[in-house]
Amino acid sequence: MGEERVSPAVEFGREIRIARGDRGWSQERLAHEMHFQQPYVSKVETGQQLASPQFAEQCDRVFGTPGVYARMRQRAADAGSPVWFIPYLQLEREALSICDYSSVLVTGMLQTPRYAEAIFRAARPQDSAEQVKANVAQRMRRRELLDGPNPLKYWVIQYESVLWSGLGGPEVMQEQLRFLTAVTESPHITLQILPFSAGTPGRGLPFSVVTRRTGAEVLYEETYTRGQVTDSTEAVAEARAAYERLRADALSRDDSLSLIRNVMEVRRHEEDSRPVSPGVDQIKSQRGQRRHVRRMGPRVRIRHRPHPG
Repeated sequence: MGEERVSPAVEFGREIRIARGDRGWSQERLAHEMHFQQPYVSKVETGQQLASPQFAEQCDRVFGTPGVYARMRQRAADAGSPVWFIPYLQLEREALSICDYSSVLVTGMLQTPRYAEAIFRAARPQDSAEQVKANVAQRMRRRELLDGPNPLKYWVIQYESVLWSGLGGPEVMQEQLRFLTAVTESPHITLQILPFSAGTPGRGLPFSVVTRRTGAEVLYEETYTRGQVTDSTEAVAEARAAYERLRADALSRDDSLSLIRNVMEVRRHEEDSRPVSPGVDQIKSQRGQRRHVRRMGPRVRIRHRPHPG
């Protein structure tokens, strides 16, 4: 039998535990030095939770290893991603802003855990529950870029068909749509919906224009099987022009929010008005009653006596 694969979070936690042990520190001492809570340190060391970027940075400060634990943590975060997707993940972390267009699914960074799980289960039905859970956790970690002291400026355009998808079922979609309405409150996130009334989008496939902190722009675009990053001046200029056209045809921020809420209301009404299917126990009970009626039917005979007269 092959050697059991250790998760990246467990490997990272093991390195922290070793470094702490070399100094003869307790978890409480390390937590104090790093300004973190001891239970969090415990979860990181046991691999229950992959450390945050801030935790890794504090490790480098406390242990005197500039960048070592930050890079180690980043490799752990990227582990399990397709090789072709890792360059884009690195771009996200270097980005000042991202202009993203998605025509089929809610863009990855704005997905809820259950919506992401439904995607992974549909795309890779052969994966184990643990693999799906790890993939979902990895996708949720990308949202770290939207938090913190210097959050990413994120402009998202979604085609209206994304809102009407039944992916994951009614509850999952309602939860996902509620989350989209919530993120619009962030000053760093702009969400626009490209309505059906705008006609067929000029670009059918998802793509992103990433602006690095240096000011340089890079294009990331996806196909059915993979994605690719290009810094070709012509390709980036064409994508930027296409994005501006999409932005011009899309609804305003407020109108987009209204449309999302309207879709939620329509979906809720449809779900409430849908006939409720009988449960398994109720079906069995009904079948039993029908069998009982059929059995009793032939045995009950009514004989009319002659009326005395």
